[in-house]
Amino acid sequence: MKIRLIFLFLIFAFQFASGQLIDKNWNRIALSKDENFLKSAEAKRIAENVILYQKNNGGWEKNKSINRELSSTEKKKLLDSKNDFSGTTIDNNATSQEMKFLANVYRFQPDEKYRAAFLKGIEYLFTAQYENGGWPQFFPLQKNYSSHITFNDNAMANVLFLFQEMINEGEKYPIKIPSETLGKIKNSFDKGIDVILKTQYKQNGKLTVWCAQHDEFSLFPAKARAYELPSLSGKESAKLTLLLMSLKNPSKEIINAVEHAVHWFQETKITGFKEVRIENDKHLIADKNAEPIWARFSDLETNEPFFSDRDGIRKKTYEEIGAERRNGYAWFTDEPEEVLKKYESWKKKNVKTVEDKNFYTVSKDGSGDFSNIQDAIDQCRSFPYERITIFVKNGIYNEKVVLHQWNTNIKILGEDREKTVIRFNDYFAKIDRARNSTFFTPTFLVEANDTVLENLTIENSAGEVGQAIALSIVSNRVAVMSCQILGNQDTLYLDNEGKIYIKNSYIEGTTDFIFGSATAYFENCEIHSKKNSFITAPSTPQNAEFGFVFNQCKLTADENISQVFLGRPWRIYAKSVFMNSNFGNHITEKRWDNWNKTEAESTAFFAEYNNSGKSSEVKNRVSWSKQLSKRQARNYTKENVLKDDFKRNWYENL
Repeated sequence: MKIRLIFLFLIFAFQFASGQLIDKNWNRIALSKDENFLKSAEAKRIAENVILYQKNNGGWEKNKSINRELSSTEKKKLLDSKNDFSGTTIDNNATSQEMKFLANVYRFQPDEKYRAAFLKGIEYLFTAQYENGGWPQFFPLQKNYSSHITFNDNAMANVLFLFQEMINEGEKYPIKIPSETLGKIKNSFDKGIDVILKTQYKQNGKLTVWCAQHDEFSLFPAKARAYELPSLSGKESAKLTLLLMSLKNPSKEIINAVEHAVHWFQETKITGFKEVRIENDKHLIADKNAEPIWARFSDLETNEPFFSDRDGIRKKTYEEIGAERRNGYAWFTDEPEEVLKKYESWKKKNVKTVEDKNFYTVSKDGSGDFSNIQDAIDQCRSFPYERITIFVKNGIYNEKVVLHQWNTNIKILGEDREKTVIRFNDYFAKIDRARNSTFFTPTFLVEANDTVLENLTIENSAGEVGQAIALSIVSNRVAVMSCQILGNQDTLYLDNEGKIYIKNSYIEGTTDFIFGSATAYFENCEIHSKKNSFITAPSTPQNAEFGFVFNQCKLTADENISQVFLGRPWRIYAKSVFMNSNFGNHITEKRWDNWNKTEAESTAFFAEYNNSGKSSEVKNRVSWSKQLSKRQARNYTKENVLKDDFKRNWYENL
């Protein structure tokens, strides 16, 4: 017996040293990091098999023993079936594990065939992903439950962990990935994380965890096979939570998702019982020393575990279902235990306790109090007596920001106007919320009174796709100082009859890119037109004394722009005045347009005074526009335009 053991040990040692793996399980071989094996002829042989099994759409089928020796007949059959895409999938580790194996072999045995197959796999994953960020189980889609967003058996999590590895390693990744492809991977990864956050199930408004699959349209928990009913999944939710916990500099939304998932795991763990086999049949027996376990399926509203046979009828215990399903399915899991073990160190690193104060710092690199702007705003006291300053360090902040009504008396101060960028890309058709979709598009929305924005670039990066607001101000006593407001149509929305002061700023757009009902005073600003169209579109209320007033501003345009109107009336009592400003020659002689509203010619007030530049002196203005006299112009002072009965001279010493 002793001699036999020594003999077996020597065989194992020889196989290990020569790069041969005794393990014949493809799922484990695919993830091997053993250097001796990956350098071996055996690894090269298996890599050739991986390429043979890859379909022409870039994906692989599941449950294939790719590592086994293939006959010439089998190889020919695989080549002949390259265009059969019916089984390509991310289920049961398929596609992601084959790609990982190719990358690991390529590190020690670089072959362009492996790299090409790997990149083809990436393209398959791009194509298979839904626009909302989810992945179906199979692609091309099948006409069954597999078209749902598939978290089941960690299918989607495996893809995202693979993408995360490529992103994190960058140039150190074994296979060189083109920079353009890497950018797409980052975008695909972000969309995947976004849909995970959106599918986290709420019980009475409180976040819990996830179902094994979610409807690809509504994002609600969905049914799969007859015994896989809509539920909260202990198994799949663990992997999704670990994925969120692995993210660097997590946003407040991600932290919130993890915190609630962990709470759910803590509340639903089953203690004092363990699963055992007795005479080849599963049973749950009492054992006070047993490690905690979780049910695979829990009720969406009560969190109670349930079980089901192939008839789809819910049962309270798996003793109530047939032996075939009871023994042929994993009804319990211990995977959430890994989440709980890692939680405290994760929390210590990522969940900061921030004291109430009047100055916070936001920094992309995590060196500030917060890594994104909205989290800093949400930390601020409601309706503070003293101004709170949020200092934003240089960086591109891809987020929608809202200063809510209760976030009064806040100053958002950028480190450098050119380098502190807040950017998002919502637009009318993307929002798709009927006729008022425009008002849901802002990158930055100010609902709070007594706000100051300074040294910031605020951009809607959607491009020329219709209405897309960069900055929306629907409150009172708001100052925008030394900022860049970038967009196209509807760049800057100023509304709700508030008083707004905009100074030393650059504002660009195409059509109606300064619009709304507020009273606003623009001082020493550059107003840049990117298209032959209209600058202002006021909707001034009938009883308002002033609308938009531009003083000492400079009107510029892109090259070959020659027919720009100063404004047109969004509503018939519109008011817009340009004074002491410099006009480029792109401003049309007509100056103003009535927007096909002839009645507005007698109700709107569009006027000019003492402007300069190539197109400032013309005789062809529309007859219904106004030229202010010196006496009238004296009324258009900053003090008069911005006066507020509640706070006099609020615009000074900001």
